[in-house]
Amino acid sequence: MYRKLWLAVCLVPLFANLGMSQDWANKMFQVRTHDFGTVAKGAKVFYEFEIQNIYEEDVHIAGVRSSCGCTSPSIKNETLKTWEKGAVVAKLNTDSFLGHKSATVTVTIDKPFYAEVQLNVSTNIRGDVVFEPGSVQFGTVEKGEGGVAKVHVSQAGRSDWTITDVRSNDDFLGVEMLETNRGGGRVGYDLTVRLKENAPVGFISSQLALITNDGRAPSIPLNVEGKVESPLSVSPGALQLGELKPGESTQKKLIVRANKPFKITGVKCDSECFKFAELPSEAKKMHFLPLTFTAGAEGGKVAEKIVIETDLAGGTEGESVATAVVLGGAAET
Repeated sequence: MYRKLWLAVCLVPLFANLGMSQDWANKMFQVRTHDFGTVAKGAKVFYEFEIQNIYEEDVHIAGVRSSCGCTSPSIKNETLKTWEKGAVVAKLNTDSFLGHKSATVTVTIDKPFYAEVQLNVSTNIRGDVVFEPGSVQFGTVEKGEGGVAKVHVSQAGRSDWTITDVRSNDDFLGVEMLETNRGGGRVGYDLTVRLKENAPVGFISSQLALITNDGRAPSIPLNVEGKVESPLSVSPGALQLGELKPGESTQKKLIVRANKPFKITGVKCDSECFKFAELPSEAKKMHFLPLTFTAGAEGGKVAEKIVIETDLAGGTEGESVATAVVLGGAAET
């Protein structure tokens, strides 16, 4: 009790000082300024200012506002516990504004203390270069299937304007470029962007760089968005085995599903405490996988990953994390 009281007494002056200054809030942002560079009219462009709560108390973002209509701010994860991350998203309104623009995004925090953080963005929105649609949109695709999306790029003002190259930092993106028209001060290109089969599972938030012969804006960004989903699901993804005494066993089942018939070709688990039933030989859309867990002699918490191998395209795998508490033993906490 004396130790807790001493800690409380020591923390009060610290937080009192933080509450009197804006610095404590600024420290949660690693980056507070972003230059979008030159972007095309109609382009879908945004930047996420990451925020991390580095304090003991919860942090709550009450709101965000922009000094310019050229930028629309929004919040990802309004309440942050210790070490949790969120973001303030600054989206450019390239359909409605042209030219050099800058904005100050004000982030208002009301807990644990009131503070305001200023985030600054700037850009040059070109009216002579237009993307239709404003970004590469793959939508949702299954892993291993890939995808195709097209964007038309038009330029008005220079008949000699040329896209010399399209670059990407992601090896799972491929681009084909076709010039569609040139003359009368106008140039057009069709870009065909391919999502390769090796694209990883998860959200796609990437960018292509259009390299041009324009010395004023040699590179123009084009955002790439989409989501790659695994065709395989395992439930429960978190398998709770409960509390067991050493040597005690429990039996559970995993449900493995896909959109088309498949076979389970193997199961991997590093722990010898897990035993799995004989794998079914037939291909089905849904499999039940029985397993037995026998608690070992050492007490404490157990957490093991179970990986299920299949014959789906690309050797698609699914996984579940099994947890248990073994009672007794020197390691129990």
